[in-house]
Amino acid sequence: MEPTLRLLTTELERQQTGYDTGVQAMGREAVLPPGKLLRPVLLVEAAAAVGMPPADAVPAALSVEYLHVGALCHDVIDGDALRRGRPTVAARHGSPSAIVTGDLLIMASFQALADCTGRAVPAARVLAVVRVLAAAGVDLCRGQVMEETLQAASECSLSSYLKMVALKTSSLFRAAGMGGVLLAGGSGPERAAVRQFAEFLGQALQMSDDLLPYVSDTAQSGKPALSDMVNQCPTYPLLLCLQNAGSADRTKIADAISGVHPPEESFKTVCEVLTRTGTLEKAQSEARRQAALAKESLLGLRPGPARETLAAVADLCVDRQR
Repeated sequence: MEPTLRLLTTELERQQTGYDTGVQAMGREAVLPPGKLLRPVLLVEAAAAVGMPPADAVPAALSVEYLHVGALCHDVIDGDALRRGRPTVAARHGSPSAIVTGDLLIMASFQALADCTGRAVPAARVLAVVRVLAAAGVDLCRGQVMEETLQAASECSLSSYLKMVALKTSSLFRAAGMGGVLLAGGSGPERAAVRQFAEFLGQALQMSDDLLPYVSDTAQSGKPALSDMVNQCPTYPLLLCLQNAGSADRTKIADAISGVHPPEESFKTVCEVLTRTGTLEKAQSEARRQAALAKESLLGLRPGPARETLAAVADLCVDRQR
């Protein structure tokens, strides 16, 4: 992934040069230093897998990163002070500024995408990517509202949760993968392979992300360990346990996440039940299975370095310690 990451980081830093004050400086704080850049890497490598030079796909790849980070800036609902291991825009500058910064980055997303036309990419292909990104943005919003609905419900099924993940998490992976293939003029079978890859990848990433509070500390994960507990968010290991555990453990979990106990106490109880019942191991195994299915989907693409890099992205999604 290193050559692609260098391309992306160099261009991202170039685009953010000179912004020292105001909302553009807040946008710079949000995107630099960058995170793992998984979604932009996915777009560049999906395009490369069907024949486009990586450098030509960089503007479109950064458009996905701007959309992703813009959505994170808007996510002031949970009140988290940390994202990517550093203070959020809301924590530094307040929620109103975070919302405006998110708006700025979403506009920057389409500005970056328009730069593709200066690299001899047919306008029809760029328009196709615009449609994909816009649809992903709509799905992202639908997923956020669905998550809030599930939080407010007395019960949340695992199937409902996975539908929410397909909207909130997988949407940008689909947009990145499909965006790369469409930008490069890929065939129908190539588009189908990348779409399936992205679906499984999104599931694997969200399952892995839900496990982070239980298998790593805040310094490694970059997010507060108690965030999901404080906000009573339904998560994959919790729902898996509620679906498969005995009645006594289900009652214990339901009581712990009811909101009547201090978050630290609830977290300790939940962690004990998830560990003792083997739920954490089962959840990790399912995340790895989803990543394996993602890699299997890549067989629909031509062999080569780009396909190998996409497989590495799948591995990275379930090994968040790297």
